[in-house]
Amino acid sequence: MLPPIDEPFLLEFLSGLLNVPSPTGFTHLGIEFVREALCAYPELELHLNRKGALVAIWPGEQSSISRALTAHVDTLGAMVKEIKPSGRLRLTRIGGLQWGSVETEGCTIFTRGGKKVRGSLMADKASAHVYSSEASEQKRDDANMEVRLDAVTHSEQETRALGIEVGDFVAFDPRVETHNGFVRSRFLDDKACVACVVAAVQAMHAAGLKPRQSTCLHFSNYEEVGHGAAAGIPDSVSELVAVDMAAVGEGQTSDEFHATICVKDSGGPYHFELSQRLRTLADEYHIPYKTDIYPFYGSDGEAYWRAGADVAVALIGPGIDASHNYERTHIEALTATTRWIMAYLLS
Repeated sequence: MLPPIDEPFLLEFLSGLLNVPSPTGFTHLGIEFVREALCAYPELELHLNRKGALVAIWPGEQSSISRALTAHVDTLGAMVKEIKPSGRLRLTRIGGLQWGSVETEGCTIFTRGGKKVRGSLMADKASAHVYSSEASEQKRDDANMEVRLDAVTHSEQETRALGIEVGDFVAFDPRVETHNGFVRSRFLDDKACVACVVAAVQAMHAAGLKPRQSTCLHFSNYEEVGHGAAAGIPDSVSELVAVDMAAVGEGQTSDEFHATICVKDSGGPYHFELSQRLRTLADEYHIPYKTDIYPFYGSDGEAYWRAGADVAVALIGPGIDASHNYERTHIEALTATTRWIMAYLLS
């Protein structure tokens, strides 16, 4: 029998993490949020690697098969590419950000000097009363989107006087809401899974349990650009379970109410034997899950494989609707994933 999950803790931690900006390359605030939460569990040995990822070593009852779990703290975002003559900003995207998913959304520019400047992302011909059909028909691409700053500026020089420079990071508001068991927010990919891992630690700690095998918990910070878990996992690890969102949509079996095991994505199949073992554990503990294939998707498990790691890799995670957009999941998917993580750790 698996220990009970503290659902209020899971949702509170998740909401808190979602509200901490952590676009890839600017993840120190999110990593610190996770580190502070894990400091409550003295059995974990915590450190940051040189890349800035958080690594927690959890001694187990045995060390014959060293294991690892990985989930990523970094999210989509942007950086300042250009300060326009109008004083507004042109951006460059980080990861697979879609401009349409954040059009009109509030954002924060983090200056090198430590200031936070607010603004909103707009099409540069946004006014229907000025540009008529152009406002709706204009292509939403890098050249036609701009940040309208909430500051008095009419020129490049006035914007630079605010402390803003090319290369400053830009984080978009997540807009977190919880209602009727649902969680709606940007960046549930992959903060939902980070919350599941932390909730599993909390539940096992409360029950006085430790993993069957010594386990590395790896919280990566460069997944959205393809190389998050390529470094930071001990060489002794022989199997890795990546915990990342399941893609929900037409042609997929995944939904918002189940955990999912991915058996193949754009990088190819995952490890058959480890995936089968995880499915057997889900059956044993009556964990509701789906099996799926993601056509346009890569994970930190594949990043570790491509770095030359000789490990078995499998991928599980909660179903999340509208991935890389305004995402949504349900507490049932989160608890199923958390229980699956604990079943693996205790096996």
